[in-house]
Amino acid sequence: MGKKNDNTLVKNASFLMVAALISKIIGMLYKSPLSTTLGNNSYAMFNYAQNVYFILLMISSFSIPQAVSKIMAEKIAFRRYRDAQKVFHCALIYVVIVGGIVALFCFFGGSILVPDSMSGARLALRMLAPTIFMSGILGVFRGYFQAYRNMMPTSISQIVEQIFVATFALLMSSVMLKHFSGEKEAVVQSWGAAGATMGTGAGVLAALVFMVLVYRLNQRVIRKKIKYDEVSVDEDSADVMKNIILIVMPIVLSAFIYNVNGFINSYMYSGILGARGQDHDMIQSMYAEYGYYMTLINIPLTLASTAPTSMIPEVSAQYARRDMASARDKIDRATWISMFISIPCTVGLAVLSGPITRLLFPRTTGVAGELMILGVITIILNGNSNISNGVLQGIGKPNIPMRNAAIALVADVIVMAVLLLLTDLGVYTIVISMIVYAVVMCLLNEISMKKYMRYQNPWKMAYINPLLASVPMAVVAGGVYYGLYALLHSNIICLGIAVILAAIVYFMVYLIVSKPTDEDFAMMPGGAYLKKIYRKLPVG
Repeated sequence: MGKKNDNTLVKNASFLMVAALISKIIGMLYKSPLSTTLGNNSYAMFNYAQNVYFILLMISSFSIPQAVSKIMAEKIAFRRYRDAQKVFHCALIYVVIVGGIVALFCFFGGSILVPDSMSGARLALRMLAPTIFMSGILGVFRGYFQAYRNMMPTSISQIVEQIFVATFALLMSSVMLKHFSGEKEAVVQSWGAAGATMGTGAGVLAALVFMVLVYRLNQRVIRKKIKYDEVSVDEDSADVMKNIILIVMPIVLSAFIYNVNGFINSYMYSGILGARGQDHDMIQSMYAEYGYYMTLINIPLTLASTAPTSMIPEVSAQYARRDMASARDKIDRATWISMFISIPCTVGLAVLSGPITRLLFPRTTGVAGELMILGVITIILNGNSNISNGVLQGIGKPNIPMRNAAIALVADVIVMAVLLLLTDLGVYTIVISMIVYAVVMCLLNEISMKKYMRYQNPWKMAYINPLLASVPMAVVAGGVYYGLYALLHSNIICLGIAVILAAIVYFMVYLIVSKPTDEDFAMMPGGAYLKKIYRKLPVG
């Protein structure tokens, strides 16, 4: 039975990881032609509206899938299917009320949420109001199937959502730009951004329709379980609603603190520079460059965080049994997986920042590449803090990473304000503040991990070995790209060859310096193939 449960957990985690990765890749690929279609200023408006939307979504429905799946799973475990269904219905009522309020604030609160220097984003933000309302309902359906340990509907719906987002963002932005082409430039840019945000709404609607259809297909089975349920206690709806709120609010608060720094930094950047008299077009153009940077940086962050996240329940279980040695070993493994991906991505993006940003975002002025060189260190820092956040939450200390995030946020805001007011660094201040936030978060979490887990980071295994392998990788990547480019002048060909050769060098050198065990190979991407190569090397 235990082995079956372990296999189910691995399978479910794999579904979610693959879906998240596919969604991120689609998201990156469509933003390249979207930025070309919109232009820098309109793309900056779109990006700003999306950032505000993300914060509002966090308040309205971010934690709903977790809350619904947790409460329902507790009922389902005791075959209380009628009680579980009541949780589902009460959760729908909750998201309709809360989502409706937040959606109205999104529609009418543009002047509060968006500074005057980015006022063109207010129309795009209004277009996202119905999406906030629908997202809550979608979250309830996803949580419903997760409670029954069926991750497939959620995984498929995420991919469906992203496909519709990409398709309709490109389509509607083009339609709006063409329709308003005779208006003033500011109006055209505003409607172009609004058209792009319509893609977000189309994606959520498509995913919701898919989840409702899956629910209807399963309705006969659900009704049968409810019909023969003889153990439900028929809890009062008010008690169920109270339970939902008690679970949702702490998750909302912690997630809000973890992620609000991006919105605050963006608001301060636009507001303070606007107040200092900087040209609004320049503010928007530089913010678009920041948007390009964030789109690229999110890919390795997603890659590095998915596998460790799936291991956190194991750490929690070992800690509950007071098996600290096994718990620390699981953390070591999660850290190693994260850094095995994060460190070469950090080094590679730093070396090839210019060519990569020019390939994906042809309208870039080059600033996005410079932001990449400055900010890639956050890939490693965030990879580290993601693990420590998950571990501290898993061992029953959720308030500690939340407190640490609040302290890091204060440091972030202070640095942001000082640099914006006293220097001319402009958009670079956002990235510098992000680095400060990530450093403070890592240091504070490190102290907490030592206190509660007596944990020491596996520096050699997780950090030094990938770094040693990344140095020759960087030499090959830079040498091959710039050497070939001097001859071919083709960015995509030179970049493709450089990345492939650099990846081969990284894996080969890593095998030599780390001397991995069979267990290590089992956890590596393409581990079976790498193991065969390693056996043929002199060191193997």
